[in-house]
Amino acid sequence: MNTASTLRLLRHTSSRLAARPAAGVTNTPLVKTSARLLNTTSSQRITHSPRRKNDSDPYHKVSTDATGTSAGPHEGSASRTDRDIIVEYPDDESELAAHQPPLRGRGGVHFVRTLPTFSLEGRTAVVTGGARGLGLVMGQALVSSGADLAIVDLNKEEGEKQAKELVEMFRRENPDDPEVVPKITAHYCDVSDPESVTECIGEIVDKHGKIDHLVTSAGFTENFAAEIYPYDRMKKLWGVNVDGTYLFATGVARHLMDRNITHGSIVFIGSMSGAIVNVPQPQAPYNAAKAAIRHLAASLAVEWAHAHIRVNCISPGYMLTALTRKILDDKPELNKTWTSLIPVGKMGSPEDLQGAVVYLLSDASRYVTGADLRVDGG
Repeated sequence: MNTASTLRLLRHTSSRLAARPAAGVTNTPLVKTSARLLNTTSSQRITHSPRRKNDSDPYHKVSTDATGTSAGPHEGSASRTDRDIIVEYPDDESELAAHQPPLRGRGGVHFVRTLPTFSLEGRTAVVTGGARGLGLVMGQALVSSGADLAIVDLNKEEGEKQAKELVEMFRRENPDDPEVVPKITAHYCDVSDPESVTECIGEIVDKHGKIDHLVTSAGFTENFAAEIYPYDRMKKLWGVNVDGTYLFATGVARHLMDRNITHGSIVFIGSMSGAIVNVPQPQAPYNAAKAAIRHLAASLAVEWAHAHIRVNCISPGYMLTALTRKILDDKPELNKTWTSLIPVGKMGSPEDLQGAVVYLLSDASRYVTGADLRVDGG
């Protein structure tokens, strides 16, 4: 029953009750004369007004009263994905080598005052996807903060190369104490394979004796319109980004629980894409994968709080990694589009994540767990 029919029924019933005397009582009104009866005047019918042009309203074309693309062909275009943008992650990562900037040191001996709780002295950290890109730069930050490092990557040869470079860089920047050298090792692992993960963790423990911290940086992105995304590639993306994060986190958590320590901490590398929709490139599976990682961190933080294991997430924005540089070389127009959507107007450098990862792994954040730290320029 609609509103108009309900009002008619109430008016009709009210009129009949008011006119009919109660049983055994003469001329006794049903209601006091001072009371106001329901309105008996005809109500105005509510009708749907069709959309029509209104020349007197200067904002008509940009409101929902207008139809089609009356505001112009640009209508909504800045906030939509472009299905013609297709970027397939290279099977041979050597294609990215030309776009990979060299590691940047601190420029010499570093002695400045800072909170001692930021130190990772005596700790062993594991970084998956640590042979290049964000993982490599974050691994460098952990070494600079005092940690020993296990680089985990599908490309062990590249990991070994970068391990040697990190040691040499440390020696150059700390010439006064040549005996103090971090232990940095490289390990092969397919993070999407449970057996490979178990073997890798065992190998790290054999070489380092323990694991205190984990950064899950292994992952990749691709761009396909959802309706044409190759299913096998989507499964691979999900396997590396989500399954890999889960498998390595649970494996390291079991080790931390066995040791019964109180300083274990894990950082997942998510993405702003886990909370927003990037434009114009279509990447629905990647966005969903990073959203899963973000909530996985929150869930495991609650689940493992009893074991003193903190789990947090870092969600970077657009970072100038080797892959990003390659994409911009191929599609330079995206540079202007992306930076126009960032409040600070710039893309980040991988080094911008160094402070965040040291903070979340160290005791400086000992009361922080289940958090998602956005490093995205606003």
